[in-house]
Amino acid sequence: MSSTAHGLTSQAGLIPVVKYLDRIGFEKTVKRSIAHPRGDNADYHLSDAVLLTLVGMIGGATSMIKVTTVCADSVLRKVAGWVKIPVETTVLRIFKELSDAQISQFEVLTHTLRGQHWRRLLRSGKSKTGIQPVQLIDVDSTVDTVCGRQEGSAKGFNPKKKGARSYHPQIAFLAETKEILQAWFRTGNAFTSNGVVEFTKQLLAHLPNRMRIIFRGDSGYFVGDLMELLDIRGHGYLIKVKLNNLKSLLAKQTWTAIKGQPGWEQCEFQYRCGDWSRSRQFVAVRMKLPKPVAGPQSELWEATEYDSFCYVTTEILTPWQAHKKYGERATCETWIEEAKSQMGLGKIRTDQFMANAALFHCAVLAYNTIRWMAQLSGNKTLCQWEPETLRTYLIRVAGKLLTGNNQLRVKTPADPLYPQEWDDWVKLGLPA
Repeated sequence: MSSTAHGLTSQAGLIPVVKYLDRIGFEKTVKRSIAHPRGDNADYHLSDAVLLTLVGMIGGATSMIKVTTVCADSVLRKVAGWVKIPVETTVLRIFKELSDAQISQFEVLTHTLRGQHWRRLLRSGKSKTGIQPVQLIDVDSTVDTVCGRQEGSAKGFNPKKKGARSYHPQIAFLAETKEILQAWFRTGNAFTSNGVVEFTKQLLAHLPNRMRIIFRGDSGYFVGDLMELLDIRGHGYLIKVKLNNLKSLLAKQTWTAIKGQPGWEQCEFQYRCGDWSRSRQFVAVRMKLPKPVAGPQSELWEATEYDSFCYVTTEILTPWQAHKKYGERATCETWIEEAKSQMGLGKIRTDQFMANAALFHCAVLAYNTIRWMAQLSGNKTLCQWEPETLRTYLIRVAGKLLTGNNQLRVKTPADPLYPQEWDDWVKLGLPA
């Protein structure tokens, strides 16, 4: 067996990613969006660190040394025009120089790139997402458990590892496209709704003025100030209710059977919580539970037990429709897990909070990049694929660099498993 071949790569599918990012002016946008001056003799800048980290994450890297290993691929370097690749300590040192103000600029960077992408989609005729009058937005938080005592990590809500230290990021997804609209990296002891009003104000400030959003969230977002903000701004919400007296409140309502749903009942009513400025629309459904004792003794159980679900909403929906619409929110939790387990969201860490926040936002950009490329391709299959599926079939592809006629070309296998998806993926890296 000979091991003397040159110009080989196992990551040929990253070339369209690099070319796409170059075509949309990614590095220039980073430089304009995040102020991070370095000395004239500095070999690398923040834009370099962000680009390399993003590309490495799309390639499957889960640590900074793996990021630099992915980007050090000789074929990728040659095609991208990277003269050399920094060592992992250099990249981490750049991220550790960042301040709170620059992390806020990272948040704005996501909005800037998203706005450019929506305009690109509209011009190409691929999507009208950016001019839709109403968009459903799912907001949720996630627990990111850490090992050690990283700055900002703390003991908080952690259902899987009780008592373990963690971070507690908050993320807003666009339900139509699965892209992350906004994300905040938070300390581990932050409650679900901590800062949600400011989070929503920032989100609304960067979305098109004509767009009305419907905020969909679990009971952790049952916050009067949040609903007040959305009411004043003319937006909507569908939020699960969390009240200490909810059981007794529902018991007082008039319930009717739901047509076509045996065993289910529904009701709707107006209710004003103690600190609210006004009453709001509540809708609820319930399902009768079987008696815990079967047979003759079942008659001793006089009280009927129910499994109830209650929501507060601005939308014109029947209680059953609201319940089903809220149930669709479960996909948001799936997207969070995809971003965490398949795109390394929050997985590459240092001992410093701000550096970890920057790496978190790099993962957000990596996740969005493959979402945006899939949307721009117009290929429905690509839009449905999870990051790991896309990585398996389109990123980890063998290739050989050819340099004849003063041109760089990469030769790949002639029979890809998904030829149409591969062709559409490659086209994304070609000049428009």
